[in-house]
Amino acid sequence: MTDKIQKYDFKEGLPQEFEIIDFDFLFNEFPEEIKKPHRAEFYQILWFQKGTPTHLVDFNSIKIKPNSLLFVNKNSVQLFDYKTRFSGKAILFTDSFFCKTETDTKFLRSSILFNDLLSISQIQIPKNSSIIETIFELLETELKNSKDNYQSDLLRNDLRNLLLHCERERRKQDFIELKKDANLEQALYFKTLLDDNFVSHKKVSFYCKEMHLTPKRLNQATSKIFGKTPKNIIDDRVLLESKRLLSHTNVSVKEIAFSLGFEEPTNFIKYFKKHIEKTPVDFRERFNLA
Repeated sequence: MTDKIQKYDFKEGLPQEFEIIDFDFLFNEFPEEIKKPHRAEFYQILWFQKGTPTHLVDFNSIKIKPNSLLFVNKNSVQLFDYKTRFSGKAILFTDSFFCKTETDTKFLRSSILFNDLLSISQIQIPKNSSIIETIFELLETELKNSKDNYQSDLLRNDLRNLLLHCERERRKQDFIELKKDANLEQALYFKTLLDDNFVSHKKVSFYCKEMHLTPKRLNQATSKIFGKTPKNIIDDRVLLESKRLLSHTNVSVKEIAFSLGFEEPTNFIKYFKKHIEKTPVDFRERFNLA
């Protein structure tokens, strides 16, 4: 699927698909790009050290507190607050960097930091604890070394430790724990499959076949975890992408319809109005940020 939301792949030519950058660098090097909604093909840990900006992630306005971390999943559409002064750093990394084994992949896919089903994860770094800052420093120090046979593993191990400490802290700060069972595992897998296939496949039967589940079993899992049927969740995903494109680009409604897998623009318009109670044009006029 193609769209005109600014999309960033990981920078080419780096020793690792892992990077730590200052916010000041982003605003100085990419002053125009950073002021527009954009999405990235990698995970981001944003450390807001000073300032109280409002960060926008997929239509969620997040009020930032000083010395806090925000975890942005890959492909989320975000917008930095360029009208408020703030400083900090960002850790950027890809699946291919972190996921060297099935265990790594499962860890990242089930992390509450990037897969909190109820909110976008944010934590306040405790004043009486320096462990998170210490791991940041370890990562920065290792990045300054020349690449050798040990660097990838050292960075990955420190990053994993950072995520574990952040998960521990997240659970202490206004987090609703979901029971880890077959329902949660299947709901998360369904969500991953949906992200990869929602343009081409909008029927529940496709996902049941891929997951080797009956429609009844998949419905039990999603109803328990999300409080929604699989069809509701598919619609939510299609509508989220629709709203992203309508709000953050000037692509025509016709082009958006085709890019989302609708055979006719009129089908998309009817679908959107049925669920949002506004036409795509009416929604764009109210929420356009492009």
